[in-house]
Amino acid sequence: MTEEARTSELRTDSAVSVVGPGGGETIVLGSTRMRVLEDGSHTGHRLAIAESVLAPHTQGPPQHRHAQHDEGFYILSGTVRFTVGDDDYDATTGTFVMVPPGVPHTFANLTDQPAVMLSTFTPDLYLQYFRDLQEVLAGGQPLTPQANIDATSRYATEPATDFA
Repeated sequence: MTEEARTSELRTDSAVSVVGPGGGETIVLGSTRMRVLEDGSHTGHRLAIAESVLAPHTQGPPQHRHAQHDEGFYILSGTVRFTVGDDDYDATTGTFVMVPPGVPHTFANLTDQPAVMLSTFTPDLYLQYFRDLQEVLAGGQPLTPQANIDATSRYATEPATDFA
């Protein structure tokens, strides 16, 4: 069987999800473009995966804590600054950062080059947060700190105000 035939065969199997280059749901949040590769619908909602492109000089969300999910970040290209509590870590290509529930964190691209990272959410709960933020923007409203807090609170996440 040729590789093309195997790929076609996989795409018709309802138990397997294949997302090709350029495929998946796109979520745009300001200067960040997210491509959802798995929204949890093929994993029994145990896992969601997204690729995010952070434009140069992109500030991430306010430092926050998740109560019910782990969040992982694998840096595909560029450098992403992770702030965990009071500590900063510059994660470069090939670095993996795993943030368990309860740990205060944020990230940013402080460089002059785009950064690309693959993010995991276990369970998939938090992925809907990004959709909600995109909806706020699509409705013509700004992403204010309060809009962000309102959205995160629906997904067992709160601001880490002790590190603001």
